[in-house]
Amino acid sequence: MKVHWLQHADFEDLGCIGRWLAARNHEVSGTRLYAGERPPSEREFDALVVMGGPMNIYEHERYPWLTAEKELIRSAVTAGRRVLGVCLGAQLLADVLGGPVTRNRYSEIGWFPVALSEAGTASPYFAGLPQRFLAFHWHGDTYALPPGAQCLASSEACAQQAFAYGERVLGLQFHLEVGRANAEEWFRHEQPRVARYVQEPQEILARSDCFEDNNRLMCAILERFF
Repeated sequence: MKVHWLQHADFEDLGCIGRWLAARNHEVSGTRLYAGERPPSEREFDALVVMGGPMNIYEHERYPWLTAEKELIRSAVTAGRRVLGVCLGAQLLADVLGGPVTRNRYSEIGWFPVALSEAGTASPYFAGLPQRFLAFHWHGDTYALPPGAQCLASSEACAQQAFAYGERVLGLQFHLEVGRANAEEWFRHEQPRVARYVQEPQEILARSDCFEDNNRLMCAILERFF
């Protein structure tokens, strides 16, 4: 399968998603949007993976490539490609599908439980996964559920943590793909202020077991998604 991915910052990569794709011999290509690269047409790939980033989906003046990116995501969905969005990617997906993106009441950074909804428990993407699990989060925005989509998961701080649209589109607000090294790199670029749902960097990085558990969950979801 030809899989294309969109990168929004040089320090945010595919994480364990990249290793999973390579191990299964998928043909992987990518566009570094932050570097001015232009993405291909949706005709050139079978699946699109839209990753996270420190920007917001409505900052078009600062990041003019967001406009073309949204057009590509919309075209990929319309053409029936598989589309996976992670964090910012999930918000971009929601926006394209008609679910407005706004500031969440709380920023959510660190290890917080995610609970599957009834639709999430029944979803083939989460088949066999725990109904409740600890996930790594790093976001300040949230999205409204797009018309026709199903909410698959929520957390105490954020009602929208995952959604499915049809049988080929999946958005994940949380970061199951991140490893400890990824998180360390993110903290070199940003030092969030500790708050109700924002944990200390040392507390977050100490949980190597949680990063490993998250990666296993991500791989299980990818098996079902692809």
